[in-house]
Amino acid sequence: MVASRVAAHGQYPMNKPHCHEETDDPELLAWAADGDKGAFDEIVKRHGPFALRVASRLVCDPATAEDIVQDAMVRAWAQAGSFDPRRARFTTWLYRIIVNLCIDYRRKARFSPLPEDFDQVDPKAGADEMMELDERHAALLIALKSLPVRQRAAITLVYDEGMSGAEAARVLNLSAKAVERLLARARSTLREQMKTRI
Repeated sequence: MVASRVAAHGQYPMNKPHCHEETDDPELLAWAADGDKGAFDEIVKRHGPFALRVASRLVCDPATAEDIVQDAMVRAWAQAGSFDPRRARFTTWLYRIIVNLCIDYRRKARFSPLPEDFDQVDPKAGADEMMELDERHAALLIALKSLPVRQRAAITLVYDEGMSGAEAARVLNLSAKAVERLLARARSTLREQMKTRI
């Protein structure tokens, strides 16, 4: 294991070329901690799109989401040496950083603008159907934005990203039961708000 080589020798043999594409995340992180920028570039290439989807759903502003992901990646690069693959998968560790940054941002922000494409609908739909879709979509966005940030994070991770409750719990640093309660409260709130808005 690479980590044992680091512990034994204090550094990697720099004369051996690394094959980043075929290397698992923990080893890439170990190489990155030793200064291998290409190793971390591979991490960004692998996990950047998913990270951006998660951030985009939590903050609803594309530019802010990109800033958050960039900040998360910088933090992951800086803390690569402290990553312990025995405690969590890399994706869990990274997405916990992203979710925490999104929570921090949402606490500071008073207003998040609607996404630019929120009013786009199927051009083949009839006028009445388009209006109804617009109204439902706008109402859902408003309802989602009104959720407390942890509920919104749980909804995003489980329903949008397809994580299990246990995976979402690790990302949010909560118990699986706590995530279930967040999801239940979020669904209940969304149902009530959608009833009153449409």
